[in-house]
This record gives sequence, structure tokens and C-alpha cells, in this order.
Amino acid sequence: MDMTGTRHIAASRQKVWKALNDPKILKQCIPGCESLEMQSPTDMTARIKVQIGPVRATFGGKVKLTELDPPNGYRIVGEGSGGVAGYAKGGATVQLADEGSGTAMTYEVRADVGGKLAQLGARLIDSTSKKLADEFFERFTTIVGPVVGEASASSGKRPGWLKRLFSRLSGKRPKEVSA
Repeated sequence: MDMTGTRHIAASRQKVWKALNDPKILKQCIPGCESLEMQSPTDMTARIKVQIGPVRATFGGKVKLTELDPPNGYRIVGEGSGGVAGYAKGGATVQLADEGSGTAMTYEVRADVGGKLAQLGARLIDSTSKKLADEFFERFTTIVGPVVGEASASSGKRPGWLKRLFSRLSGKRPKEVSA
């Protein structure tokens, strides 16, 4: 699975960098994350519950940050095992750049899966991965700074992530917050 993209965050590069290295913030942003602990400044362990199609699994894994270039970016390398569901391993390169009053976060992800997960097919894995990445970035930008250009034109504010989540579950669009 390969995935690339750029997200625009209305926060300084320093603030985005700090958040990308804060396990408390990352734990809130990673869908299904039950635990995320720093073992050293470059090593973390995680426990994440995910569902991909009919397969539900809890993955335990290790993540290592390499090629550190604060506050410009780094490389993330990790692997995890979900028992009979299979395994996942891969890496991502994250680059940060100033963009107007905010930050552009560019990422390139490459991952491999095996076991039952690999039997699900590339399309299902890719679509689920994109959905999980979108959830991560929505939560991350809500905590760190709203996505540039997605604020309400009338008020300049977006509803909070919890309100947006409940609106998705109920099928209703959230009302914009007025100043």
C-alpha cells in the first residue's frame, strides 16, 4: 500500500512539529489507539484496535523515528502484529514547510500487510487506510489548528471534532458556530 498527500494546517511549523512528537496528542489522533508510549526520544510502542472489512484485530507494535530534522520532518518506521489477523510493517516520510501563516505537511507512506489482512485485497486495505488517515488528520488539525481554507466563510470557525463526529453518526450536518 502506498499513500501520499499534503495537508495544510493553520499552525506554525514549530507547533505542528511539537504535536507530531507528543504521544498524548498522537494517541488522541490515531483511530483506535489504546496506548502510545515513548520508550526513548525516538522509540514508541503502541496498541491499536482496527477493523478492516470483516477482520477486527488489536495490533501491538513498535515505531522508530529516524532521519530527524527538527522542525522540518522525519522518517517513521514501524511494524505491528495482530495475531491471526496478520501483520503490518512500513514507513512514512513526513516533511513540514511554512505556507502562509500555517504549515504544509507532506507525507509519503509505504506499508505491507500479511496474514488474513493480505487476503482482503488491495482495494479494501487502501480505502480503509485512506479513511483512517483522514480521521487522523481531522483530529490532528482540530487539536493543533484547523485546516486552512476549511473554516466557515461566515464565522471563521468550524464545529469541534466531537460535534462533527456526532453529526456523522446521526447523518446530520453540524451547524456552524457563530461569533
